[in-house]
Parts: sequence; structure tokens; C-alpha cells
Amino acid sequence: MNIVRLRAGALSISDVERLLDPGCQLVLDASSMKKVEECYHFLQRFARDKVIYGLNTGFGPMAQYRVKENEIQQLQYNLIRSHAAGTGKILPPIYVKATLIARMASLLRAHSGVHPSAIELLAELFNRDICPVIFEHGGVGASGDLVQLAHLALCLIGEGEAIYRGKTMPVSVVFEQEGLRPISIYMREGLALVNGTSTMTGIGMVNLLRGQRLLRWAIRASAAVCEIVGSFDDHFSEELNRLKPHKGQLHVATQMQRQTQGSRRIRRRCEHFYNGNCQNVFSDKVQDYYSIRCVPQILGPVYDTLQNAAEVLSTELNAVGDNPVVDPQSENIYHGGNFHGDYVAFEMDKLKIAVTKLAMLAERQLNYLMHDRINNLLPAFVNLGKPGLNYGMQAVQFTATSTTAECQTLANPMYIHSIPNNNDNQDIVSMGTNAANIARTVIENAFQVLAIELMAIVQAIDFLKIHEQLSENSQETYRQIRTLSPLFVEDTPKHLDIQKITSFLQENG
Repeated sequence: MNIVRLRAGALSISDVERLLDPGCQLVLDASSMKKVEECYHFLQRFARDKVIYGLNTGFGPMAQYRVKENEIQQLQYNLIRSHAAGTGKILPPIYVKATLIARMASLLRAHSGVHPSAIELLAELFNRDICPVIFEHGGVGASGDLVQLAHLALCLIGEGEAIYRGKTMPVSVVFEQEGLRPISIYMREGLALVNGTSTMTGIGMVNLLRGQRLLRWAIRASAAVCEIVGSFDDHFSEELNRLKPHKGQLHVATQMQRQTQGSRRIRRRCEHFYNGNCQNVFSDKVQDYYSIRCVPQILGPVYDTLQNAAEVLSTELNAVGDNPVVDPQSENIYHGGNFHGDYVAFEMDKLKIAVTKLAMLAERQLNYLMHDRINNLLPAFVNLGKPGLNYGMQAVQFTATSTTAECQTLANPMYIHSIPNNNDNQDIVSMGTNAANIARTVIENAFQVLAIELMAIVQAIDFLKIHEQLSENSQETYRQIRTLSPLFVEDTPKHLDIQKITSFLQENG
């Protein structure tokens, strides 16, 4: 069985990727759980005769009101129930599972003061594939993902709904079937569960993993387009790109070299223009369009953005996002704003901008293949049928263009759209979960655009009958896409083919 051990402060993005694979299980590190228990007992001792926010006071602007000792447990239940106010679509299970991972990683740092049983039940939910119903809309990303995480906490106290075996059903029914019991509230299990950036971080981690996969496909598609049009080899040469040595540009150039290795379609400039060419008007393009020859410079920043997002999300994943923070080592409790989601919000905005540019490149490469007067190589719209009677990919291009345009609008940042709320207690917020959700949509859109581009690529390859001239990598891409979308001459609906290719790209590569 594929098992990942969750140890405080040591969870990596690759661990998350493994955990999100179907069938993977997690185990809680014993030494980390021991520290969680020690933190809980420290809070019990420390809290006597002290005023501590959210333990024996109200929340937010209500913090000025002291809560009686016999009402402390009810206070935590009230927080969870009152904040379970999400709306919109239900988050798909993969994003909820990533949220569970992020929440456990934070609580395992042993600075939250929760009873160990809360983390143990979170682990049971994950391992038994019980996904609390969490809604897209709610949190403003400061005091963390209060609304989204309240729905998670609602599940832990045996209320609300969960997605279980493909169905949405009451948590009480699921727990009965699985022999699970809700957590008990000891001291601050309510506040500790809803405080933090775990939902935006969970969504962000899935966005990152899918963004990395998207980039790999974009490079493969770009390489195939270069082969189709007979691009020159110097565009992604080491000699050229090392003179502008951004890490991303060098990475993409190297990948383009590998993708096209062995191709009989890529041309050497020296053979066409540096060897006594006496033409006055050149039949070959001296320079290709930017969407062909600037791939390293365009996708390089996308790579760099993904790398930076990985670093930030890895830090956030292993961070303590509570307020207040319980610190047994210094024997103190600190009040502050570790729940603020600005780091994640900013990265998600940058990520969706980068992915939008990737989609724009794919759409322009697609347009190049569609436009017979530009490429001077293929029939209009890669139409393999009878012009005027058949339409090839004319309408499919509309979908790619429309979807890319939506990405361009969605790429506007959430990070700067703070709106004061909560009686102005939360007077500047991150909107981090909104940013993560919108980035999720942009990534899904970009996969659809790439799916359409790849459909056009394989049609072009078949029209030119160049399959055997391609690099081994492009031949493999051709085989993969043709398995999902057979060659077509007559006009047929294409929406199911696009869906099949999109799903394949999201799950492979």
C-alpha cells in the first residue's frame, strides 16, 4: 500500500501529490502527535485565571465580551455552526482532500492547543475517503478560511454533509456506517479548526500540480507545432538562450531540444540561409512568427512562476496559521495574524496570470495552424474534407478563443481587492480562497485550450503525412491524442473528444 507519514514541518509538495493519488493512505507521526498532546496539556495549565482570545472571550469584534467557564464548550460549537455559511458550488473531492492534508500539517506543528483526537479524526476522514462538503464561496482569506473550514469542522462534530462513495449524505449517516464518533470539544477545537489558510493552500497545491502538468503539455504541443511548420533549430538552441539566462527560459529551451530530438522536420538555418543562398525573394520565412520562435521566452516565466509558487505553498503547508499561537517552549501564548492569506493569494494571482499567458500562446499556435494564408502549408481550419461543404476545426477554434478570452478577464488580481468587513475588525483581507478558486478555473480553461490545439496538431500531422518524420516524443503525443480523437474528414460533434482529451491531459503527462 502507498503510505505517506505526516510529520510536523516536513511535508513536501511531492508528498501531497502522492497523497492525492487514489488509494494512498497516511499515517500520523507518533513523535509529532506526542508534541500535540503536550501542547494541549500546556494550554490546560496555562489558561487558568487568564484571559485568552477565543478561549474564554468572544470572537472578532466580540472579543471584548468574556465568556463564562461553563459556556466555553458551547462557545466553540457556536463558532463552528455560525460560520458554516458557505454558498456556491461544492468543492470537488480532490480539493477537499488537499484541504484535509493542509489542516493536519498545520495542527501537527503543535502550536494550536487542540486535543490529539481532532487530528486523528481528520486522518480517518482522509483514509476512508470521506470528504466534508465545503463550498467555494465564503472566506475572505483573513482569519484564514473561516467559512470553508467551518464546514470542515462541522463534519468533525458529526453535523453537516459529506461526499462518501460518490454520494452527498449527512455526516451522521456516514459516521454510523464507518463506526466513527465525532470529536469532543475540550478547549479550543472550534477556533483551532477554522483558523488558518488550509483551504486556499489545499486548492493552491492542486493548482500547482496541475499547472506543472499543463506546462509540460504546452511544451510538448509547442514542439509538435515547430515540427509541423518546419521551424529552425536555433530558436531553442543553448547558444542563444544561455545569453538570456533566466532559469525558466533555459529550462523550456532544454525541454524543447529534448522534445524535438531526432526530428526530421526541424531545419538547420545554416543549410538554408548561411550556405550561398542567392534568392532575392525568399520562399522560406527568414524568421517564424513569435508563437513559434519565442516559446522559451514566453513559457520560461510560467516555469519560474510555478517554481516560486511551489516554494511559497510548501512553506505555507508546514506553517502555523492559528491565532492565538500556543507556544509550550516559551510557555506563552502569542496573538497576531498568522491566519492572513496574502502569501497564497499573491501566488495564486501570479499563477493564473502565467497560465493565462500559456493559454494565449496555445491559442495563437492554434490560429497559426488554422490560418492557411499564414502557414502556407495546411488547408484552412485543417479541414480534411471538401471546402465549403465541410468545416474542419472552424467552430472548434471559436471555443478555444472564447475560453482564452475568459482566462484573460479572470487573470485580473484578487490580491488587491480587499473589502473591510466584520465591523471593520478585518479591515484588510487577502481574498486568498477566491484567488485560488479563480486560478483553478483558469487552469481548467487552459487544459481545454490545449486539448483543442492538440486535436488540430494531430489533424495537421495526418494531412501532411509526416508522422514518421517526427521526433519519438511527438510521435508518442500523436498516438496518445489519436487514441482519444480519431482522424476525421466529415463534420461530427467534437465536444466529447475535447472532454476526453482534456481529462487525459489533466491526469497524465
